[in-house]
Amino acid sequence: MWRLLVPGLKLKRFLFLIALGFMALGVAIGLAALTAPALWPYWRPPILELLLLVAGLSLVILGFFGLWHSINEVLGSDRWAGLLYSRRQLARGPHIAALGGGTGMPSVLRGLKHYTSNLTAIVTVADDGGSSGRLRGELGMLPPGDIRNCMVALADTEPLMENLFQHRFQTGGLKGHSFGNLFLAAMEQASGDFVTALRESSRVLAVRGTVLPATLEHVTLHATLMGGAHVEGESAIGHSPERIERIWMDPPDATPLREAVEAILKADMVVLGPGSLYTSILPNLLIPAIQDAIRETKAIRVYVANIMTQPGETANFSVRDHLQAMEAHVGSGFVDVVLVNREPVPESLLDKYWREGAEQVSFQDADAWHEAQPVIIYDNLLLADGVVRHDPDKLAPALLRIMINFRPKWAEGRLIDALWLENRLRERHQLRWDGHMLSKSKRN
Repeated sequence: MWRLLVPGLKLKRFLFLIALGFMALGVAIGLAALTAPALWPYWRPPILELLLLVAGLSLVILGFFGLWHSINEVLGSDRWAGLLYSRRQLARGPHIAALGGGTGMPSVLRGLKHYTSNLTAIVTVADDGGSSGRLRGELGMLPPGDIRNCMVALADTEPLMENLFQHRFQTGGLKGHSFGNLFLAAMEQASGDFVTALRESSRVLAVRGTVLPATLEHVTLHATLMGGAHVEGESAIGHSPERIERIWMDPPDATPLREAVEAILKADMVVLGPGSLYTSILPNLLIPAIQDAIRETKAIRVYVANIMTQPGETANFSVRDHLQAMEAHVGSGFVDVVLVNREPVPESLLDKYWREGAEQVSFQDADAWHEAQPVIIYDNLLLADGVVRHDPDKLAPALLRIMINFRPKWAEGRLIDALWLENRLRERHQLRWDGHMLSKSKRN
């Protein structure tokens, strides 16, 4: 606070003007009150009071205008106004933990960051391909690619900074590396550990929420294919020519970050997916402590089903096949709700994906599940802009409506926060909830 007294900050002069203006207003009100009883028969024109009133208002307005201009000159109105909004308004939102990786998880984060800053992204660290794999092998660091994508998705900063972090070098010795990966590598060496590097990088990007690796240990994915072949490494598994029978992780008892486990346990909603089933979602669930936390949490647990299958890895998989594969690895009772896109993919894009060996994930068999299975929610979630993916602006409201319907107790003692969230949903989208309406018993 003493630094505010240093000359030249262009703050004290405007604060003084504001204080002087309020003093003049106070004197004007005081004189008017003193002369009020003598209005008759000794009335006089309140010239002095009017002059003090005009002078006081002028000084207050001038002081506030100068203070506003001085702060904006240094911080920029977008930056500090956005920071205030994020800290005050979005802090009222629900606590949400999202688990995954790849290109699917940023779709969840991009949408939800407009409704809450109590977001924790828990990202898989099994990647061993591309720039992340090279940095992992050469520097011994955790693969930063998926973490970088999640940080950029949660960033509340100008597009130039986002484009900079996503910029990928095309020539020279840095070919294939993204600037964001190199930035995280440099930050880790400068700060001494990866978690501190993430924390400092999040400040640079003004991240709304927290991004955490699932574990700080170097883990390796292994898979057994239907034909009996053994495949090692996430990149090799993701390009598997045939279906996967089972995956496991080495070491099998990797220790997660304490903050990640705590975020799951205190969450109002846990979101799994969208993303590659075997290389983005299951790697997090294979960590025993994270698996136990998801089982024990009182949060509503939502699985966002993929829109398209993946060649080899999930070829011809339906929504039910995805859930059965998860249950085969981590057991049942892991998911309360499955959110499924019901919007058809345009034929032109279907042809493109069909030539690559992919198709739209079928959900026709989902309604045939017995009562003990997760509840299915259908909604229009498609964004088709050359590639097929979930629309963040459709996905986030759908997830929040599920949370409100399934877990109304999240707002106990936070009625104002719940009303704010409802109003926020209406303001941003004006959407009418037309998904699967839940019975009273199912909501409770």
